[in-house]
Amino acid sequence: MLTRGALGGPATGGSVMFVQVIEGNVADRDALYRQLDRWAAEVAPGATGYLGSTGGVTADGRAVLMARFESAEAARANSARPEQGQWWAETEKCFDGEVSFADSVEVETFGEAAFDSAGFVQVMKGGGADRERMVAMDRAFEPHMAGFRPDLLGGVRVWTGPGSYVEAAYFTSEADARANEQNEPPAALAELMGDFGEMMAGVEFLDLREPKLVSG
Repeated sequence: MLTRGALGGPATGGSVMFVQVIEGNVADRDALYRQLDRWAAEVAPGATGYLGSTGGVTADGRAVLMARFESAEAARANSARPEQGQWWAETEKCFDGEVSFADSVEVETFGEAAFDSAGFVQVMKGGGADRERMVAMDRAFEPHMAGFRPDLLGGVRVWTGPGSYVEAAYFTSEADARANEQNEPPAALAELMGDFGEMMAGVEFLDLREPKLVSG
């Protein structure tokens, strides 16, 4: 784990992008948000290779943090910084119970990646997914995204196992997302949306209504 690394512990491998996903139940929501602000102001400026991060807490107190680095090596270098270790020692106190970490260099992005302007982030956790099928669906959907779902800014999908993933979708606002999800898809996407609904069966949805978004 890079618990004293990206936004929290040890990485393996190297890639164009490395992502660490951190999850846990929060004992002090406000304190965690203060710590995320502190990381952005005090720790992020010295994090070489840092690309950005997404953090937030669901209504029922579940925190999800995702940190993106250019490589696992960059994340490890940040992990070794004293200020990172000090920050995590304080941040860990915000959680209630065990904190889980998932590191991956198998990362896919879609859209314009204008993540910092998002007012709402929906995190999806799935298992047993057909990766090739999902990638094919992304490619088919993306040309229609601006017209069909102008509220959807983009997303990051992190593969944490052969068929398991954590995906963050970034929206202009929750109101926009709820309204536009009722839109009728264009004819070119009609069959695709049926397949998408089938693939979403069993997926866990975590809504971050007050996301903390930071760019490197």
